[in-house]
Amino acid sequence: MSLANLPRTIEWIGELDGFVRMIDQTKLPESLEFIACRDVACMWHAIKRLIVRGAPAIGIAAAMGAVLAVREETLSAERLLSKLDETSRYLASSRPTAVNLTWALTRMKQKARASAGEGAKAICTRLLDEAKQIRDEDEAACRAIGQNGLSLIKDGAQILTHCNAGSLATAYYGTALAPIYTAHEASRRVTVFADETRPLLQGARLTAWELQRAGVEVRVLCDGAAASLLQRGEIDLIITGADRIAANGDSANKIGTYGLAVLAKAHKVPFYVAAPSSTFDLSIPSGQSIPIEYRDEHEVRSGFGRATVPVGVPCLNPAFDVTPAQLITGIITERGIIRPVARDGIAGLLLTLTTANRTRLGR
Repeated sequence: MSLANLPRTIEWIGELDGFVRMIDQTKLPESLEFIACRDVACMWHAIKRLIVRGAPAIGIAAAMGAVLAVREETLSAERLLSKLDETSRYLASSRPTAVNLTWALTRMKQKARASAGEGAKAICTRLLDEAKQIRDEDEAACRAIGQNGLSLIKDGAQILTHCNAGSLATAYYGTALAPIYTAHEASRRVTVFADETRPLLQGARLTAWELQRAGVEVRVLCDGAAASLLQRGEIDLIITGADRIAANGDSANKIGTYGLAVLAKAHKVPFYVAAPSSTFDLSIPSGQSIPIEYRDEHEVRSGFGRATVPVGVPCLNPAFDVTPAQLITGIITERGIIRPVARDGIAGLLLTLTTANRTRLGR
């Protein structure tokens, strides 16, 4: 088994008149199925219903969804830009917490405005190129995260993770799982303990599926079992992903992550977050300002077709929580590890990235 056994999460198939092909993650692990999105309504539905999920993958999906929405607009650049603004608001309404979604849409709008003098058809072509570039950059960033996090993983390491921040959540390779895949490729023995991650079991259904497929030893545990493993000294390291990171390092991730960070602190186990630079949001000073998505209580009440809560008892279903920066040992990015996690280190990293991008683009 190897990473070659992992299919691509999301791809654009064909030319400008093509379509977006994505793994339908709601079908895993029972079956590996793909859906084809040919219009923006399909993409909104795919993001909202978690057919595609994970902050980086959502950003890619939004960028490609923008192309699907405007590619038929050939009359004028002005009308295309107006339609793109409308489309961006529509797609952004699908899920509020993951900043990669709005980051990608902003980037697409900037590309369209920079190309406004070229005519509507040319702008559409530029937008498709930009969406593909966002996807390619994400894969490169994930591989760099893997390399930068490799030093944290010793031979024989036992690592705990929460939700899914692997290949399924990104263009390829993953964020939290990237150092694990890199260690596996370096022939280091690694055992991953995957929280099942209630209520939708992204750890049990998705993380375990892709790790098994890649040949990495994985064990699934109930969310409530993590504390006992930490207490017994059976976990060397915790790595999670993030959906949005504030300017001070507070990090939003799947509900239950904050509890793990508190447990890690109590048991002196390193707790790392892995995320690309696109997941940082410097416009938000701290985690108190990160919008938290609340999802339908049906996901708690009977998420997999069988009632598990008595009729009439209300359910609370926050999809994310926020881990304060002081509980995070370090943030693994494509440019290195931010350690300690503090405002100055984050700002310095993003400034370096901005300067590098401008140099690459000849600006």
